[in-house]
Amino acid sequence: MKLTRLFFIVLFVFCYVSCKKNEVSGGGGGGGTTQNPTPATLSISPNAALAGGASFTLVVNGSGFINSSVIKWDGNILTTTYVSTTQLTAIVPAANITAAGTAAISVFTGTPGGGTSNTVPFTISTVIVINPAPALTTITPTSAIAGTAAFTLTATGSNFINGSTINWNGTTLATTFISATQITAVVPATNISAAGTASLTVFTPLPGGGTSAAQTFNISNPAPVLTSISPSSATAGSAAFTLTATGTGFMNGSSIKWNGTALVTTYVSATQLSAQVPAANISTAGTAAVTVFSTTPGGGTSNAVTFTISAASTTKKFLFDATHAETAGNADWVIDEDGTPQRYPTPAQATVTGTTAETYWTGAISSWGIALAKLGHTVETLPSGTAISYGNAGNPQDLSNYDVFVVDEPNNVFTATEKAALIHFVQNGGGLFMVSDHTGSDRDADGWDSPAIWNDLMTNNTVQNNPFGFSIDLANFSDITSNVLTASGGNTILNGSQGAVTQMEFNNGTTATSNVAVNPNVKGLIWKTAATQNSTNIMSLSSTFGTGRVFFVGDSSPIDDGTGGAGNTLYVGWPNYSHTQLFMNASLWLAKLQ
Repeated sequence: MKLTRLFFIVLFVFCYVSCKKNEVSGGGGGGGTTQNPTPATLSISPNAALAGGASFTLVVNGSGFINSSVIKWDGNILTTTYVSTTQLTAIVPAANITAAGTAAISVFTGTPGGGTSNTVPFTISTVIVINPAPALTTITPTSAIAGTAAFTLTATGSNFINGSTINWNGTTLATTFISATQITAVVPATNISAAGTASLTVFTPLPGGGTSAAQTFNISNPAPVLTSISPSSATAGSAAFTLTATGTGFMNGSSIKWNGTALVTTYVSATQLSAQVPAANISTAGTAAVTVFSTTPGGGTSNAVTFTISAASTTKKFLFDATHAETAGNADWVIDEDGTPQRYPTPAQATVTGTTAETYWTGAISSWGIALAKLGHTVETLPSGTAISYGNAGNPQDLSNYDVFVVDEPNNVFTATEKAALIHFVQNGGGLFMVSDHTGSDRDADGWDSPAIWNDLMTNNTVQNNPFGFSIDLANFSDITSNVLTASGGNTILNGSQGAVTQMEFNNGTTATSNVAVNPNVKGLIWKTAATQNSTNIMSLSSTFGTGRVFFVGDSSPIDDGTGGAGNTLYVGWPNYSHTQLFMNASLWLAKLQ
């Protein structure tokens, strides 16, 4: 039993010692141990004493000191007080200076890391020499640019000794003694990382010595130089974009200026800045002077680089959707049916002349396509089986390649990706022509009709809830209305280049309800007969979102030109009342031509 008990005692002691070793070495947790810095001794004060003198306080200046660092006198530890990472003090007993000679002063820091610093001599003499008070006359250089590299500073004056130090805002620099009139020190890059001033003095230790009068060192911001901008041009009327400025001398706080007005700027590096350029800045053709400005001291305004704003083309590209069952059932909402709608209508658009009949192409909205072609614009169809995308460079019919996208009575719900594409298209400057029909107009019997599909786009997307500021009512009515927005002379949809809008006919359509609290730019254009011109009973409206535009009409009947594929029952609406004027004006408004 005694042997067994002894065995367990020995085992316990062994495990305890092993665990303590692991704790010291950082074992057991898998993590590393922080290394103590290596100390460096720059100067001591005093640096001399009279043999046989009394005890005194020794001040050691340097770097890399920690709370457990100690001052050593000829290798023997003195009782040390930690002041800061650059200063320690210790009481030197009278017994240490009983006889003339020298002592080696160093600083020691324990492991991990640490070590012993360089030594600085302390003189013990029979005749004490009083150190002269230093006088600082000049410093060279007297200034630097913020953010530049470390450099050597020269202090010129008088009464310098081997042991005098240059102090930067009271902190000792590693100093080299040249002569009684000159000393030098290396100024670290961290000391001049930001603009401002520094106080430079020379310090000579006791006995005597002291601190000289100060000289001012100036740290200035660099003068910015602008080399290039990207992009360097845009088309008038384009969306907001990010401008990148490349050059030298940039700092955190530098700003890109557009014709002298500062943009909200992001600091990337000393050679690059970026800023958002609002769409309003490129709304008209011309040029803008782009500069970079940095604040004082130093800083200033860079040279200017020209940004060119080109005039927008008067030829616009219109894309008509055929990917969401626009030809299902008794429907034919395409510009050229041809059995299965293709990208380009046939005969070729280039052959359309001012006298071409709308029957040149076959589709319920071929009149619309022909009318746009006669004005010089291009029209295309997005065929069934292709994708609605925005920002997809691999899709030749990506919405970013078009000015206006027309979706006439969709019968299939949009996917999440398609909804994001439609909203981003408008947000970034595109025009969306939205045509709905009455509730219950599910032509392909998939459970979705156009009012529900449009509402799903606006309330169930990943971009923003109800971005356009309206919802479509689940209604079904017919009406011939003259209830057009009053005082609409300045409205180019109702009074545009294609004529004035005075009446509209619905044959089984629906209305919309606007919400200016969500989008203050939503505007009713035409209401049901006798309805108050407010947020309800709206048969047609417009809105904007981001830099793009939206037009809505609650019935496809007014756009129907009465032609289409064989077997479809179609009705003539396009030339009646003022439908042509309304939809052509709306098309040009969406394209930002009026």
